[in-house]
Amino acid sequence: MGKMVIDEAFLSEIEALQTLLKNNVAGMFGGNHQSKNFGSSCEFADYRDYVPGDDISKIDWNVYARFDKLYQKLYLDERQMHTKIYIDASRSMQHGSPEKADQAIRMAAAFAYLSVSEMDKVSVYAIHGDQVDEVISGMVGKDSYLNYINKLNEIEFTSDVSIGNAILQSKVGMGDGYSILISDFLTDENYESAIDKFAEQKRDILCVQILSREELNPQFRGKMHLFDSENVSNFFRKKIDRDRVNAYKAALKYVTERIKNYCESRGGYYMLIPAYQKLSDVFFGNMVDLGVLK
Repeated sequence: MGKMVIDEAFLSEIEALQTLLKNNVAGMFGGNHQSKNFGSSCEFADYRDYVPGDDISKIDWNVYARFDKLYQKLYLDERQMHTKIYIDASRSMQHGSPEKADQAIRMAAAFAYLSVSEMDKVSVYAIHGDQVDEVISGMVGKDSYLNYINKLNEIEFTSDVSIGNAILQSKVGMGDGYSILISDFLTDENYESAIDKFAEQKRDILCVQILSREELNPQFRGKMHLFDSENVSNFFRKKIDRDRVNAYKAALKYVTERIKNYCESRGGYYMLIPAYQKLSDVFFGNMVDLGVLK
């Protein structure tokens, strides 16, 4: 069992936040709203592969009898959206005080609550290595949220992670809601292919980059031993002076802008969130600035 990031105090905070945001949330989340492709009217449109958590009443059993494979019926018009939240569970997410991992869990829980409050379905995944591990599947409604959201406390941030490979090997769904990717994005691995996969599948995209206080504003001076949190066998001994700090800040700016530009070029949103930032500041600051909330 991990730390108790999700507790009674947090749940009270998130419920108060949702009340304040109630009239604005549907701009981003909102069940029974227009999907990019298919919905719940009576007019049949197409089939897709059945994904665990889908409505089993929409499985076409005649097709199953012929092909021995489960297919879901798709209909035109409106449908319940499916918000899918992916958390980078790499070792580097444990860095900082408070840890980036704690903020990642809080943000995932916040997005999940806002989504179920608008009658959307929610699934949460942890990315370990090159695979996507299901943490919560097909959560619908506040009762279900209260029953299952504590499972986020069990996520272990201990592995190397390949975001691109993990997402490419998973089923992300087709055009039925948001894919939210939460990570520090401080990796040599290819995250662009994950964003491309979401875009190809006509998902709405939100990339949330979480960085620690030390990463955003380093205060190091003098001789330092620096270790790579993704690969502890890599370490560096450097003298940290003003010029190195300035070079680091320039590199960080390049990295964050690259992620932002890539996400937006695929029609998505991007947010940079400090690990220490309060949820209320995120939603009334960052998301208002994005135009997601008003």
